[in-house]
Amino acid sequence: MTALAPHLSSYLLEYLPRDRGASRHTTDSYAYSFQLLVTFAAQRLKIRPSEIALEQLSTELILDFLDHIETSRANKPRTRNARLAAFKSFFRYLEYRAPACLGQSMQVHAIPSKRVVQPLVAYLSRDELQAVLDVPDRHSASGLRDRAMLHLAYAAGLRVSELTALRLDDLAQPGLDTVHILGKGRRQRVLPLWKETRAVLGDWMRVRPTNGADALFLNQRGEAMTRHGFASRLATHVARAARKAPSLAQKHVSPHVLRHTCAIHTLEATGDIRRVALWLGHSSVQSTEIYLRVDPVHKLEILDASAAPAVRRGVFTGVSDRLLAMLAGARSS
Repeated sequence: MTALAPHLSSYLLEYLPRDRGASRHTTDSYAYSFQLLVTFAAQRLKIRPSEIALEQLSTELILDFLDHIETSRANKPRTRNARLAAFKSFFRYLEYRAPACLGQSMQVHAIPSKRVVQPLVAYLSRDELQAVLDVPDRHSASGLRDRAMLHLAYAAGLRVSELTALRLDDLAQPGLDTVHILGKGRRQRVLPLWKETRAVLGDWMRVRPTNGADALFLNQRGEAMTRHGFASRLATHVARAARKAPSLAQKHVSPHVLRHTCAIHTLEATGDIRRVALWLGHSSVQSTEIYLRVDPVHKLEILDASAAPAVRRGVFTGVSDRLLAMLAGARSS
């Protein structure tokens, strides 16, 4: 039997961050997936987690665990698939480090992901967005910080992890006219900033504490703003903005909704899905096509600019082709 603990420790602490260059968020997510799996397996096998062997992580046990998180933890299929992706990555890592588990690895990789419904993305109208941007207090340091975070998250279409990872030197000094972003998959992009965005960033930089971390946005303790911290501040401002824009009360506005809003507004302004992909830092235009299912203005423009082709209907008669002759012979025989 092959002990699980040494291989799992090496995978999470060395292979992912050092060899694969995985982000801290990816490593944390994979570690939490295995924390849940190991706890489930220990209870099922009635042994201590540190005593679990690789061979005991059978496909049957993994499938039971995936069913468990959907039923007992009310996880959605997307979460289930994310957990399964972590397990498949680990077993791929094991293929040349524990050759005895090669057959087991192939069985784990054969576990299918669940198909998920692709919902329409949620986004804010321009009036709703403006109501949210106007809420933070312009006369307090925390209000200026929140105002700058909201403007930058929307203007650059940032993921919340990209926003909270920004450092002071990621902003072009002293004009604050561009921002350097290290995105998903270690993809870098440099985006120009609008005049209004530069103004609110300048307001924050003038009151930003100088004795804190080098993160661009700091919390009340002088530490880097966290993902949950930004989500909490956003929820507070959305609740207040709903007084001016009542339709916000019917929407769940997460930090990612600001990114979706940027994408939709950019698509409406440019009509070019490739520009949206470059702005958001997508690796493929296929990732950006979800916004084409949302934007009715773009669809109408495509219909208006296109006309049905005047093609006459034809028939396949008198065509000399060996394949068609063979097919015709096969039908008559």
